[in-house]
Amino acid sequence: MTTANPTAVISDTATHRPGKIRNRVLWTLQILLGLFFVIASGGPKLVMPNALTDNAPENLTIPIGLLIFIGVVEVAGGIGLMVPKLSALAAAGLSVLTVLAAATQAFIADKPAMAIFPLVLAAIFAWIAYERRATLTDLRDSLTR
Repeated sequence: MTTANPTAVISDTATHRPGKIRNRVLWTLQILLGLFFVIASGGPKLVMPNALTDNAPENLTIPIGLLIFIGVVEVAGGIGLMVPKLSALAAAGLSVLTVLAAATQAFIADKPAMAIFPLVLAAIFAWIAYERRATLTDLRDSLTR
């Protein structure tokens, strides 16, 4: 009869690092998605929020303060994706943000077909967060010193 060693499992996940090819794929995705969220998604919400609210459909009016907050979160997440120590945390946050965006599209805007893209992004961000999970323990260890 064998017994499980719980400390071996914890130390294995704490030191998990992706392989060389997977690491390159992750960094390519992180840089592309980070630039997308900084330049194309969050940036316009911060630079010209009035133009975005004026062009919004009638059934999806977002208060300008909320729109600016979403823009700040998207820009911070995009930058965090490109910072090695923050990549898992940023990916997890952006995953939650994109799930909420999909829910908004499906239930508030009443356009469920528009929820597919945010859900695909949420899955990609969840995968990035999972693969970069070692950075979470590194970040925790550096903050508790």
